Amino acid sequence: MFTGLVQAMGTVQRVVPVQGATRLRIDASAWEHRPEAGESICVNGCCLTLAEPLQSDGVLSFDVVPQTLRQTTLGSLGVGDRVNLEACCTPNTLLGGHIVQGHVDGVGQVLEVRTEGEHRVRIEAGRELIEYATPRGSVCVDGVSLTLAGVDPRAGWFEVALIPTTLRETTLGMLQAGSRVNLEMDILAKTLIHWARTWQR
Repeated sequence: MFTGLVQAMGTVQRVVPVQGATRLRIDASAWEHRPEAGESICVNGCCLTLAEPLQSDGVLSFDVVPQTLRQTTLGSLGVGDRVNLEACCTPNTLLGGHIVQGHVDGVGQVLEVRTEGEHRVRIEAGRELIEYATPRGSVCVDGVSLTLAGVDPRAGWFEVALIPTTLRETTLGMLQAGSRVNLEMDILAKTLIHWARTWQR
């Protein structure tokens, strides 16, 4: 489990095929956290397992299966791309964001970025995901815990307002119209709607 509070940004160093997967190597030398092999790390909102011990130069290695590559934006990452990183929670972790599983529900597309007055990003989530978007509720965008600032269920989009810290410390400051982002909708909303559909018939 994660909280959606990004702890560092890393840079994709290499993307190479391995048996049954793709080896994703990320330079995280600026990150103070030193994960061990087998540890779960949230990379742009995707829960990945560290495939080998941390390199002395701070490089993290993950094996990403084809399904994850197809259903998230990880399949389009290239050398030099920046990614958001977060270590998994412990019983002592301060839950400053919201409950994030690292299980991406779908890929959204940025429709518009507005910077006048406040920095707002409008994201098309599609009808299959927008039903889980609750006004002033939570959403995880590329691993970042955010509050929904606006929702249009009929049009299939939501908006988030980004503060300067988020723009500076995460990859969301690089978003522009047409950018694709990983979306994880709020687990409480998903659970409630699933329960209602299953049992309230």
